[in-house]
Amino acid sequence: MASKLVIVESPAKARTLNKILGRSYSVKASVGHVRDLPRASLGVDIDKGFIPKYVIPADKKKIVGEIKKAASKASSIYLATDPDREGEAISWHLVQAARLDKDDKPLQRVVFQEITKDAVQEAFQSPRPIDMNLVNAQQARRILDRLVGYKLSPLLWRKVQRGLSAGRVQSVAVRMVVDREREIQNFIPQEYWVMEVELALPEEKKASFKARLFALADGTKLDIDNKAEAERVTADLEEAEYAVKVVVTKQVARQPAPPFITSTLQQEAWQKLHFTAGRTMAIAQQLYEGLPLGKEGSVGLITYMRTDSTHVAASAISEAREFIGEKYGAEFLPPKPRSFVRKVKWAQEAHEAIRPTKIYRQPEQLGPFLNPAQLKLYELIWKRMVASQMSAALYDTTNVEVEASNAAASEAIESPKNPAKFLGEKQPQGYLLKASSSVVKFSGFMVVYSESRDEDERGERFVSLPKLRIGDKLIYMGTFTEQCFTQPPPRYTEATLIKALEQKGIGRPSTYAPILSTIQDRDYVNKAEGKFHPTELGITVNKILTEHFLKIVDPGFTAQMEEQLDEIAKGRYEWIAALQEFYPPFQDMLNKAWINLEKVNMTQVSEETCPNCGRPMVIKVGRFGKFLACSGYPDCKTTMSYAVKTGVSCPQCGGELVKRISKKKKVFYGCSKFPKCQFAVNRRPIAQPCPGCGNLLVQHRGDWAKCVACQHKVKLSALEEQKEGVAL
Repeated sequence: MASKLVIVESPAKARTLNKILGRSYSVKASVGHVRDLPRASLGVDIDKGFIPKYVIPADKKKIVGEIKKAASKASSIYLATDPDREGEAISWHLVQAARLDKDDKPLQRVVFQEITKDAVQEAFQSPRPIDMNLVNAQQARRILDRLVGYKLSPLLWRKVQRGLSAGRVQSVAVRMVVDREREIQNFIPQEYWVMEVELALPEEKKASFKARLFALADGTKLDIDNKAEAERVTADLEEAEYAVKVVVTKQVARQPAPPFITSTLQQEAWQKLHFTAGRTMAIAQQLYEGLPLGKEGSVGLITYMRTDSTHVAASAISEAREFIGEKYGAEFLPPKPRSFVRKVKWAQEAHEAIRPTKIYRQPEQLGPFLNPAQLKLYELIWKRMVASQMSAALYDTTNVEVEASNAAASEAIESPKNPAKFLGEKQPQGYLLKASSSVVKFSGFMVVYSESRDEDERGERFVSLPKLRIGDKLIYMGTFTEQCFTQPPPRYTEATLIKALEQKGIGRPSTYAPILSTIQDRDYVNKAEGKFHPTELGITVNKILTEHFLKIVDPGFTAQMEEQLDEIAKGRYEWIAALQEFYPPFQDMLNKAWINLEKVNMTQVSEETCPNCGRPMVIKVGRFGKFLACSGYPDCKTTMSYAVKTGVSCPQCGGELVKRISKKKKVFYGCSKFPKCQFAVNRRPIAQPCPGCGNLLVQHRGDWAKCVACQHKVKLSALEEQKEGVAL
């Protein structure tokens, strides 16, 4: 009979620990939280110091009973829940729910960043008590979220529509998406012209290169904002004489990125693998908790995946450097180990970055044991960690400035932006052009991994340059002009929204994925082609919250609250005091909103007519989403299912494909004649037929479409008419 009881959250983690600890331990799983605030009521006694009224959910009573029974037979109890605030709180709730402290048995908390034999054994050799500072920080967050959610939601139900919710952090995320959409809609494009001149050395005409016009000869910035100016400058450039004015050659080092933290893992998994934040965290959880690896048994493959620290254990760095030296050679190993320290004050340096538990466990060795998604994410984590300890990549860069001298050039532009008229005896001046080249001299860490660039990050434009010296004369070969317009800021993707939340200090590693899921589940935003768009409902709710609860949806205030929670976790601030400071102003805002906020009519008239009375059908929202109801209610109570039309014919029966939402909140496109016709596709249908076989085309990736029948791929821009088939 086991003499020691170990309690963890998940069955997978329990199985892995069972094999590591052996027969003298019994490992039980709580399957998450065993106590929480009640669903049917607020569960917080505001008048008595915000005392929470925790209950054991019905589906957890059996588990609590089993843990109680196991504890009664154990000689000692170890709480081995996850190494963060949530895990600390689960341990505390387990003690309270199962009364684990009633028999005065040794009751200890063990914490490990990775589920490996060495890490687990070390943790059990140095147990500690439950950290109530961490528990109180989690309680404060939970109660804050409950107060905002349960107080604001009834207001939204009464004033807007049933089923709505608001959240302390999710509402800020919605506001960011709405604000970005407003920036895009209000953006006024500004015209500008890009001008390049093709040049060459007289003896090397085949080795021509393009240099971009950027300034007058005296260094005054040149902005060309209309066609007439572009034509005048072009005429001058055709007559100009060209000479190399500046040549700067230098070696540039590009350093590797640090190992992953939660936010950067989610961002990079979206950019490289197109995994949502939720999917990334679910797979990372599997890799952390342990997977069976044949003879090696079940073992955790990565360290804990909810972290905001780039710190790496010295032993892991040593192993990585040893591996790099063996596999890639000494030139790929920097003289000293790299250390990465985050420059944000809330980073928890006691935690580790996300890394493989064993560097020598290479991705190609795990192919037989992991599914494709697990292997892809492990490979991403493995490569990032190995690259972080490798030598910098070295580039040889050359920056050249070319002067175009021409007497007529000095009078080319006369505009408020570009005063360039010269009178009398003044010496004429011309233009400056620049070109750059960059050649990889040493690949360094890039032989293993190179991080993605943000979609809105504009890199330097490089060209291939011949060997140039100051004073070299160049011959003119042509001018290339391009009319351009400034672009609005891009809509958020999963990666860029997580990055923005992190930069503003909103949310923490455990909350990014739930935030993104919640704002989509509530129909406040939707995702089209990977980019977030606010819905009409999201815009309406955001308008109400910004008008009546500006402080609650203010990113600065939310970040301040996060910092306060961090201070509670460090024992520097009382959690009850934080709640007492927050609630009175919030209640005051709430009271005023109930009085001043008028009812918002969200009813939309659809194109459908009632099949029973002929009156228009209106779009309403119920517990299970949108539906159509007769506008003649209560005289006519007809209702119908709601679907967004695509205008694309079903390839099987000729009916229309419509956008639908599955029970798991996934978007798909199915035939309007369902259930008679059960044709469905997961990707957006395209109005044009496949040019190869005439069958249905669906959105594939980027500007590509793919045929569902022959798998033929075609660029959307190459189709005669680009009708995407559905307005999202």
